[in-house]
Amino acid sequence: QLHMVESGGGLVQPGDSLRLSCAASGRTSSSYAMGWFRQLPGKTREFVAGILLPSGNIRYADSLTDRFTISINSDKNTMYLQMNSLRPEDTADYYCAASFPGCMGDACYSIGSMMYWGEGTPVTVSS
Repeated sequence: QLHMVESGGGLVQPGDSLRLSCAASGRTSSSYAMGWFRQLPGKTREFVAGILLPSGNIRYADSLTDRFTISINSDKNTMYLQMNSLRPEDTADYYCAASFPGCMGDACYSIGSMMYWGEGTPVTVSS
């Protein structure tokens, strides 16, 4: 099992950039997925970006592909979400997650494939 801890959230102004980090610790399988999700105020949790391991294949939510970038370090234990040109509508709690062990393929990006979650880090975009 994995323990996930997000960091880097905070209060920023519209147009600013922010980089979130997710530290993962614990035992992992050779094939799994990690991803970022967010929950806007009063809304359900939604997919932001994900990465499959060990392939490194990446997928973004259609509306965020131009502004957000997901990456992971060489040791595969720290994941990042670079957020640029932030807008007030990006205000949300942001969560990192990892899939069940042994997950392979595109279905692993889905929220239903995630079984390990961080507690979230809040991002507020306001002037």
